[in-house]
This record gives sequence, C-alpha cells and structure tokens, in this order.
Amino acid sequence: MGIFKSYDIRGIYDREWNAATAHAIGQHLPDLLEARQIAVGRDVRLSSEEVFRELTRGITEAGCDVADIGLCDTPAVYFSTVHFDMDGSVMITASHNPPEYNGLKVSRRSAVPVGYDTGLAELERRVASGIPPARPERPGRLRTRDMRPAYLAHLAKFKSDLSFLSAVIDCSNGMAGLFIREVLDGTGLHYVLMFDEPDGRFPNHPPNPLVEENLAALKSRVRKEGADLGICFDGDADRVMFVDEAGAFISPDLLIGFLGTYYFTLHPERRAGASRTMTYDVRSSRGVVEFLRSLGADPTICKVGHSFAKKLLRDTDGIAGGELAGHYYFRENFFCDSGMIAALIVLEVLSAAAAPFSRAVSEIGRYFFSGELNFTVSNGPEILARVKSDFAGGTLIDLDGIRIDFPDWWFNLRVSNTEPLLRLVVEAATKEGLQERKSELVEKIRRYAAK
Repeated sequence: MGIFKSYDIRGIYDREWNAATAHAIGQHLPDLLEARQIAVGRDVRLSSEEVFRELTRGITEAGCDVADIGLCDTPAVYFSTVHFDMDGSVMITASHNPPEYNGLKVSRRSAVPVGYDTGLAELERRVASGIPPARPERPGRLRTRDMRPAYLAHLAKFKSDLSFLSAVIDCSNGMAGLFIREVLDGTGLHYVLMFDEPDGRFPNHPPNPLVEENLAALKSRVRKEGADLGICFDGDADRVMFVDEAGAFISPDLLIGFLGTYYFTLHPERRAGASRTMTYDVRSSRGVVEFLRSLGADPTICKVGHSFAKKLLRDTDGIAGGELAGHYYFRENFFCDSGMIAALIVLEVLSAAAAPFSRAVSEIGRYFFSGELNFTVSNGPEILARVKSDFAGGTLIDLDGIRIDFPDWWFNLRVSNTEPLLRLVVEAATKEGLQERKSELVEKIRRYAAK
C-alpha cells in the first residue's frame, strides 16, 4: 500500500517518500486544486521542516502563492483556509503515527478535504508520471501569515465557566501544547498539564490516545490528583480522548451524546439555520443513537474517515458528529474536526451535569462494547463475504463493510482503508452476550483467514 491513502498522504519519511516526493507533490498541487494561493502549516516532527521547504518550493514553482502559517495543529490549518480565503491548504503531519512517519492532509477551498476518490488518486498518478508541469513565467511568493489571534478568538466562542471542574491534560508532546493555555485562560478550570512541550520524537508515549497503553501516565495522574477527568490529544490535536475520575477510558463514540446535549439542551440557539442531523460512524454504540433521538436529534450513520464525515455533515447541513476514533466535527467549525472544541464542549456538559464523569456518560453507554479489534489478513473481502452470509438473518447496513443488527446485539466488520487489516466491533445488551458473540466472530475470522 503506497503513501496515498483514503484520507491523506502518509508514510515513513526517507523510506516510503522523501524530499523529492514532497517537491513533486507541491508542483502538481496548485493545478489539482485550481489554486492561486495555498495555506501550509506543519507539526514538529523532525522531518517537517524539510517537507515544508520542498513542498512549498514545488508550489511556488507552479506559480502559486503560499501562506506560511507556521507550527500549528491541524484544525488551525482548516481555520486558516477559510479565514484567509485560501484556495486550498496542506497540513504537514502524520497525526498519531510514530516519529519516523510524516504526511500531508490536503484540503480545497472552504476546508473541504481531499481524499483518494476526490483528488489524491489523480495527484498520485501525476507524481508517479515523473513529468513536472510547465513552469509559469512568474513563480509564486511565500509569505508568513499570523493566524494565531483569530484562531484563538474562534476557539474562545466555546469557552464557559469551568471553575467547578479539575482536569489532567496530556498533550502527547504534540501540537495541542502550543495553544492549550490560552484556550483555557479565563475558564476557571483547575488543570495540570502533562507532556505539553511539542517534541517530534514523542519521548513520553506515542501520540495515539486510542491505544490505551498510551494513556497509562494520564490515568495514574488523574487518580493521584483526584481530578474529575483526564484529557489526551493526539499528535496534531484533531482528535481527543477522555478518561473518567477513576482513570477509566471512555469510548470516544459515547461523547457524541455529549455533543447532542450541548446543542439540543444547553445551547439550542447555536443550531440556528442547521438541520437536526447529528452524524455517527458505523462503529458507534447503539446507545449513542438512542440517546440522540431522545434529545430530538436526527442521528445519521456515516462511513469511517474524516473526509466522509465532513462531507456528510456538510451535505446534510448537520450540527455536529463524531467517530469512534475520537474525531468530532462541528458546523460551527466549517464542518471540520477539532480536538480543542470537543474538549471545551465535553467540559461544559460535564460541569452542567454536576455528576461524576462515569455516571454522566453511563446514560449513553448502556451496552457492552468490544472496542475495535484488528486482524491482519490477506483475504479481507473474501472473509467479509463469508461472514455476511453466515449472519444473513440480521438487518444489514453495507455502507462501510457490513454492519448487521439483531435485537440484542450487532457487529461491524470492515476492511481497513489504510492497512491490510480487518476491523471488527461488537456490541451486545449483556456482558455474557458480548463475550459469546465476539468469540464466535473471532473464531470465524481466524478460520476463514487460514483457508
């Protein structure tokens, strides 16, 4: 599998791609985006400065101007695309991947994401051709743009009185550390920061909070401080995860229910002009759907992946949505994801609940959930077809792999868009039912994989 993925460009730097690749991408990007000006931001990975230099050299050689917005998180690039009225943008980051990786997240005008089916496949073809585009008479210019004051003012719209809460916040040595103090200034939140110094080596733990072992230090510190919750951002701060007052991991899909509470109970005025749509991905708990409906929302299922989630929210003029991976999307944020906005909203909803985090979320998480289980296989589509046939008696949704619902349980099985994996999620009404169904499905997958 190459570096051009379903949602972005990503791979081990100086092995799977290099400075020459970045330069070639830059040369072809302006024509692909029909752009005269492109905003470019970057994280602190050790290769990011070289990628920035070569990418922007290619962009300007193609006659396109570059707005250098400097070191930032990924949501700041989405914001800058709209705020500075750019024709497109690139964030240089490999998000939650280990330090040897780097990548590019590409957007069009209005921060509309470019996925494999909407431009990256064509970009891959052009780069692979080895034929550079014709150079214009005048190269583009590179100039620095200061987005920080406007970006912080945008995030400040989501501030509230958090003086009754305490939190431990793990920035994963990623880009959240650049903004977190100013984002929380004036909220009254009592907080302790961990690993807030941006460091592209990620010396304390990998910047992927979806892997629970990476949350070990956060969980321990929450218990030590007696905090109300723990918050962990991924490397580029477009995702965020939470642990409760006892340090227990909270499945990210459940927090979609908190977004519903924010917009349908605490701040219905912020839905003005929007539909009642709240989006959730195919892996999300049935409890989320039921809770959103109880609030008066219209929960709408979505394929996995930020490019699909943003498009669905935009197409339905929805108010907000989320994914099991910890991405949360907001109409008020140009239909884009933001870990910071999600954290501010979750904190306000928790403060209003006046209950421990574990109890506040229990109304949503009423079922027993497996989390996502991964299987390395070479015949994923074949296994998928056989499992689909085995469970033909349920209600099938084939939006993304297969989701098959039964009265007291359901599962989703899909082929990964980015790796040679099958991914399985199972949920049931009882603990025993979950174990039984999970064991049955795991046995089938392993048996079919061996044939």
